[in-house]
Amino acid sequence: MVQEIHQVLMDREDTCHRTCFSLHLDGNMLDHFSELRSVEGLQEGSVLRVVEEPYTVREARIHVRHVRDLLKSLDPSDAFNGVDCNSLSFLSVFTDGDLGDSGKRKKGLEMDPIDCTPPEYILPGSRERPLCPLQPQNRDWKPLQCLKVLTMSGWNPPPGNRKMHGDLMYLFVITAEDRQVSVTASTRGFYLNQSTAYHFNPKPASPRFLSHSLVELLNQISPTFKKNFAVLQKKRVQRHPFERIATPFQVYSWTAPQAEHAMDCVRAEDAYTSRLGYEEHIPGQTRDWNEELQTTRELPRKNLPERLLRERAIFKVHSDFTAAATRGAMAVIDGNVMAINPSEETKMQMFIWNNIFFSLGFDVRDHYKDFGGDVAAYVAPTNDLNGVRTYNAVDVEGLYTLGTVVVDYRGYRVTAQSIIPGILERDQEQSVIYGSIDFGKTVVSHPRYLELLERTSRPLKILRHRVLNDRDEEVELCSSVECKGIIGNDGRHYILDLLRTFPPDLNFLPVPGEELPEECSRAGFPRTHRHKLCCLRQELVDAFVEHRYLLFMKLAALQLMQQKASKVDTSTSLENGGPPSSTETKSEDSLGSEAGCEEEGSSVSGLAKVKELAETIASDDGTVDPRSREVIQNACKAVGSVSSTAFDIRFNPDIFSPGVRFPESCQDEVRDQKQLLKDAAAFLLSCQIPGLVKDCTEYAVLPMDGATLAEVMRQRGINMRYLGKVLDLVLRSPARDQLDHIYKIGIGELITRSAKHIFKTYLQGVELSGLSAAISHFLNCFLSSYPNPVAHLPADELLSKKRNKRRKNRPPGAADNTAWAVMTPQELWKNICQEAKNYFDFTLECDSVDQAVETYGLQKITLLREISLKTGMQILLKEYSFDSRHKPAFTEEDVLNIFPVVKHVNPKASDAFHFFQSGQAKVQQGFLKEGCELINEALNLFNNVYGAMHVEICACLRLLARLHYIMGDYAEALSNQQKAVLMSERVVGIEHPNTIQEYMHLALYCFASSQLSTALSLLYRARYLMLLVFGEDHPEMALLDVSIGEESRTTSGWCCMA
Repeated sequence: MVQEIHQVLMDREDTCHRTCFSLHLDGNMLDHFSELRSVEGLQEGSVLRVVEEPYTVREARIHVRHVRDLLKSLDPSDAFNGVDCNSLSFLSVFTDGDLGDSGKRKKGLEMDPIDCTPPEYILPGSRERPLCPLQPQNRDWKPLQCLKVLTMSGWNPPPGNRKMHGDLMYLFVITAEDRQVSVTASTRGFYLNQSTAYHFNPKPASPRFLSHSLVELLNQISPTFKKNFAVLQKKRVQRHPFERIATPFQVYSWTAPQAEHAMDCVRAEDAYTSRLGYEEHIPGQTRDWNEELQTTRELPRKNLPERLLRERAIFKVHSDFTAAATRGAMAVIDGNVMAINPSEETKMQMFIWNNIFFSLGFDVRDHYKDFGGDVAAYVAPTNDLNGVRTYNAVDVEGLYTLGTVVVDYRGYRVTAQSIIPGILERDQEQSVIYGSIDFGKTVVSHPRYLELLERTSRPLKILRHRVLNDRDEEVELCSSVECKGIIGNDGRHYILDLLRTFPPDLNFLPVPGEELPEECSRAGFPRTHRHKLCCLRQELVDAFVEHRYLLFMKLAALQLMQQKASKVDTSTSLENGGPPSSTETKSEDSLGSEAGCEEEGSSVSGLAKVKELAETIASDDGTVDPRSREVIQNACKAVGSVSSTAFDIRFNPDIFSPGVRFPESCQDEVRDQKQLLKDAAAFLLSCQIPGLVKDCTEYAVLPMDGATLAEVMRQRGINMRYLGKVLDLVLRSPARDQLDHIYKIGIGELITRSAKHIFKTYLQGVELSGLSAAISHFLNCFLSSYPNPVAHLPADELLSKKRNKRRKNRPPGAADNTAWAVMTPQELWKNICQEAKNYFDFTLECDSVDQAVETYGLQKITLLREISLKTGMQILLKEYSFDSRHKPAFTEEDVLNIFPVVKHVNPKASDAFHFFQSGQAKVQQGFLKEGCELINEALNLFNNVYGAMHVEICACLRLLARLHYIMGDYAEALSNQQKAVLMSERVVGIEHPNTIQEYMHLALYCFASSQLSTALSLLYRARYLMLLVFGEDHPEMALLDVSIGEESRTTSGWCCMA
């Protein structure tokens, strides 16, 4: 597109300072948004002319903002502050720039001696775990001061008579030479005026120099600016593009160095003007998020180009919506947004900001009274978000969900949702035409909703069912009763409140008179949980259905074989219509356990035979003999299929839901559904958790920290509330010694999650002025060996005498409460152990941090990282004396910030993902070249949908690098892997386990390309990060140490030969 040429020119070193221009071909101006192929007369060798255009206020502001961005292009402060999707990357510190120029490096290697000495703190046996090396100082970040101040002038906006002379705005500049000047931005460009701080004189000052670019004007008046700006731009373009491109979602850093707070006109303007959501392209209005979200879903999707365009639009709008919702949620908690019901109690208030609706995670009208009150209200938004994710993934035409983001900030949970057109003008009772507003007492249905939801029922395994309303009438539903259907004023069919999309987890929902299978009772279930909204994960439902399908196939195949073997015998139960014989029941039981064990590891030949038999069964159509048909019916009945003629397992999400009643005619179906739920609960305990432990034993999965352990659990459908059970099984495992790392990670995760639960409530009682003191006190109680930390309350002389007078409109966090200050380490650790027992059913054998470290082999620095990432706190980058018994480890100056923890929908690039999977399959079959082509195609499609930065693009680049390495193209492997490392640092974090893996792969490819010192630097970095994230004794560490030893030996030998 023509627009992309604009972007290229604004990024080039020699043209970067120009923003307000148009492109002309043969005297005709090109449309900004037209595609190049549609431009008449454009061919190879054509010359496009850049023509300067007159400024408007909007263009002048964009120009100043762009100049500010250029001046700050090497400044990492936006990344430390979590602003504008900037994030950190440190790869260039270890590679000394770009790795692509390997030829020059080899020549340099022959001349330069190689220093292979590792830092002492990464050597095996070192007890030191310094924090400062996490963010090594990049010499390019040393400030090159071009200007002291560039800010908006206090004389803005221009008076009417000056507007008529073309004045748009005024700037105030202090140059590096301490010269103070006022600049006029006019329609023709920028020039100096004669105004001072206290006297307005808009007439041009000398030198009377008019420049279309602010940079050119500053070059004229400041030699230092001219020199330093040129150097700055040279360094900027030398940086890898992936170090500069914005990420799609904000990544926050949990550590940051102490930095001076510099004056910044753009930051100030963003903070105190109505710039709500990057709306420069829609001047004077806020975005209609709901319309944007729904319109993108309505785009055509018949062919690949249409689908790519649609997915790109969906992803972009979701990314923008998440950023706007996060900013709004923080503004709500900070008290900067007026409630729409200001007379209500603080917890009951709701907010609208930037066309987004915000509500707090409290049970405001006893809505969740029967489900656990405030605790249920806190967990309901994440359940709802999981439902939104699921329905979005199924993507049924005509069915709409709300844009939903869940933000945890300063101890509060805020749900941000797009607004259904017309919803605020009607009562909820009038709006809801499907579902229930009171958890099943009054229920309504609608044929159009049943038709739409029926299309989702097969992929989501949801059973169409009937319930009774308050008038004892039967109402048909194809979702849980809580799912509400509302037709907006725009005519669209919306569904919301999807918190019970998935069936309940009976292990945490005791029901009087109902007994769970033996596997559950043996493990101590059912257990009473603190809320009644515990649901099975979608991954568990899918795994259970797959398990049952295997069982169904084996049962049908076995009975068919028995039938063929005993054709003469006509007295079997299958022929006389009686119940299944003891042989069949026995085979079902044995096959059940066999399928559980074989679900992930059954032999290929066995599965092939089952598949062949299944195809034989499937081909029996119409003319099949009744005995074979009965075999299918029996197999369907045995596995709990809702159909008697084909395998089809579905769940009724309303089973065991308080307040929901079913008609008498459905009692058999309800009984079967109850049994299915019990079987699913038993399957989780008897198959999924042992399967996870088996995978960990065989090193099929290698989690390195709490987040990666949580990820592998969730992939198998195991909720985090089962963490205690996982650890119990690890302890009892015969291969206990091989699972030390899993046990250590699990204990650390259990402790920090319990601490997070306590911290959430603790933080709600803290007013804003005491936030840093409260957080540092909590950290001292949690991690410091100092026995009696004392909280520092805000200075008394700063407290208002009218402090006790309650304000009606105070923000949620402004409670006049200093109860947090009396917390002690003993009390906190007692509460952590109690929380671990109550929530995870696990007994911690420790009553202090030092005892926890000694008993479980944990590291305090690792616990600090985990709690910071979970709660959003950012701490000062320095060395902390955790073990000092003479002074606390943290002071309030060490707490720099608190960031939101954001959960949101992640739209997928479906076509690209299919190409990626096909490429992986080809590679596994040994067709490397074909696999490489498919992965390259997937990469192009991913870039088309996500832009340049995304975690899935990172996976693509990693696989491409590996393939090129195997095929002997080391330069290409190096190039792709360098991108993968940079992207991993930017989108998941500089010390995330994935980033550590990427560093190790890059070191291997550097080694293959004879870049030995760089390879060692990268391995040393990987070892340091692994020590920080986990510690010494991780299985990956052995592999890393072998690589370091091998490369050090090779490097030493090379030095001797030289």
